[in-house]
Amino acid sequence: MGYTNDTGMAAFVSPIEVTPTVGVWAMAVAAHLWTLNHTNGADTSVLKVPLKLPSNAVALKGAFLKSIDFWWSDAASDIVDMSVEVYLATMQAQGGTLATALQASSYDALHLTAAARKTAVQHKMTVTLTTPVWIDDDVEAYVELTCNAAATSVVKLQGARANYTLRV
Repeated sequence: MGYTNDTGMAAFVSPIEVTPTVGVWAMAVAAHLWTLNHTNGADTSVLKVPLKLPSNAVALKGAFLKSIDFWWSDAASDIVDMSVEVYLATMQAQGGTLATALQASSYDALHLTAAARKTAVQHKMTVTLTTPVWIDDDVEAYVELTCNAAATSVVKLQGARANYTLRV
């Protein structure tokens, strides 16, 4: 029986898997590129980006989440901000309470400030966990991507990618 410790694993999250809270968001395709599009409208949407990673009840096995990449563009004009928070939600026992924990993280050098994140260009933003974390078998890992759009903003989310080490 073998042992795997692959430090270069990645899991892509399609835009169809992302759930927005408010605003007008719709799937679209142009030149075979599928995107989740926010049409013109000043609002603040929180998008849940699920990270479907292998988990394990045994300590130091399964996925060791290190960072998440996001691809989006702001086609029409500057958004107000695009920000990210990484969460782990521990599933409750019978009669228990769902517990969520915000994970400390940082942006890559090109997205450190709101001013850098809001430019009207194609973005690839990497958010790195300050302390990478093993995904336990009773934990849901997800990201809350907050898009604070201006009245004329047209945001196109192409997807996300979780980067992790796999140990089994």
